[in-house]
Amino acid sequence: MNDLDTIVELSHEFGSVDYVKGGGGNTSVKNEETLWVKPSGTTLGGLSTETFVAMNRAKINELYAVETPAESAAREELVKNMMAVAVENDAGRPSVEAPLHNVFDAKFVVHTHPALVNGLTCAKGGEAGCKQMFPDALWVEYIDPGYTLCMEVRERIDQYKTANGKEPALLVLQNHGIFISANTPEEIRSLYTHFMDTLKVAYSKAGVSQHLAVVETPESPVTEERIKTVFGTDAAFVASSGIFAYSPGPITPDHLVYSKAFPFCSELTVEAAAAYRAERGYDPKVVVNGDRIYGIGNSQINADLALELAQDGALVMQLTEAFGGINYMTDTQREFIENWEVESYRSKQV
Repeated sequence: MNDLDTIVELSHEFGSVDYVKGGGGNTSVKNEETLWVKPSGTTLGGLSTETFVAMNRAKINELYAVETPAESAAREELVKNMMAVAVENDAGRPSVEAPLHNVFDAKFVVHTHPALVNGLTCAKGGEAGCKQMFPDALWVEYIDPGYTLCMEVRERIDQYKTANGKEPALLVLQNHGIFISANTPEEIRSLYTHFMDTLKVAYSKAGVSQHLAVVETPESPVTEERIKTVFGTDAAFVASSGIFAYSPGPITPDHLVYSKAFPFCSELTVEAAAAYRAERGYDPKVVVNGDRIYGIGNSQINADLALELAQDGALVMQLTEAFGGINYMTDTQREFIENWEVESYRSKQV
């Protein structure tokens, strides 16, 4: 099996709902000249050898030395354009994390956002817990994804190499997820197994369930129709489940992309919807009404994803109790994601 076939296999393996939701996560493989990386917004489970974006590593390296604008939108536009120049095939737009994948010396990189992992990364005591359980891991506090994260992690990896004589195999990002890098697929699998199994033991010892409790209740077609009336085309499709302890605030970029930061919990009236829209600048993706929770969207896939990410966020919030409780993203962090063109693009691909 060649390396491209191997990364496809790894992408399918770690593209299950236990590791990512929707178009979340990304994978890559590299040699000296070329980085093959997942296209932005696509699913890991749907990748093939033809769909990986091939990128010229020398051109990616130019990004690390360029002087970028201080203003975030201008900076990200410059980075997007430089990455487009590095693309060598017609497989689409590369993952925004491509420059970060390129930083690793290791051949294979698999980045995912499992709820079990984010129960640690989104916890108030996440850093302390990470250092205790995974002393060889590199923990990085929350940094805006994309160029800013890449450049900071690149510096941290250099510092790690100086101190340890090798690069970290485990990169743990606060309120985000995990990167695992290695030169063989067996090492990738072994590292993931160790990380996940260690977390499972920690949750069990803390008496925290690894499963989200959902109280099943009868469906309400009347409520679904009312939601469609109140929110219009943004709620043309609806998915629902029984009630669960949903997260009231922003947890990770993926949750913001697919289910937004704040659920709509008010009375189902046009006036209440307008008030939410005026405050947030957009319609909700998750509606809590009575004894059910609804995901809404302009397609069934989007509605299903909104509900799935709401449940995933609820599970993450539950798991953080093992490490001191939930650490929400700040308003500044949330607003960057909400206004980032990259994430707007990504949300439209699934």
